Amino acid sequence: MSSSAYPPVLTGLIKRLARLPGLGEKSAGRIAMYLLQAPAQEVEGLAEAIRRMKQEVRTCSRCFHFTDEDLCSICSDPARETGEICVVESTADLLAIEQSGAYKGRYHVLQGVLAPLDAVGPEDIRIGEFLKRLDEEKVSEVIIATNPSSEGEATAHYILRLLKSRPVRVSRIAYGIPMGGDLKYTDRVTLERAMKGRQAF
Repeated sequence: MSSSAYPPVLTGLIKRLARLPGLGEKSAGRIAMYLLQAPAQEVEGLAEAIRRMKQEVRTCSRCFHFTDEDLCSICSDPARETGEICVVESTADLLAIEQSGAYKGRYHVLQGVLAPLDAVGPEDIRIGEFLKRLDEEKVSEVIIATNPSSEGEATAHYILRLLKSRPVRVSRIAYGIPMGGDLKYTDRVTLERAMKGRQAF
């Protein structure tokens, strides 16, 4: 059924849903039809959950992971004070490592990588805040877990240069992850081996 055959309000919803990652117009149409036939309470609950998420979820003031408090659950957990900070590109990468169960320290989410061709420099990601944490916290090891892409590697080497004069051990997760791969799509076993097999950088 062509989207033009739907009422305009339904067509507008389908177009909005189709913008979501992984959804095409057919999938968006199925979701819209489900919502149309679902009880009003369920649809209103979904709308309220989305509204609250936009209003209440923000970034942790320390590591920049998503949270609805000042500090995320990882930063506020005393058991995570291992002296290790794992540097990742995004919250999706943090969650992938967490699901592997191979790491029990804290994180720093850069919220991006260096990409000179796209005019993304060190001041555009959370590198300054990371260096400030090293000055304020008792950090014995920095684990660099940026993706093995050209941008991820450039970011890793930039951080390594910044840390050379600091009394901290620097390691890079092992290359169990394929070049050009993405942490959030890597299976649990590969991530666990990569974390356990990390090497001095």
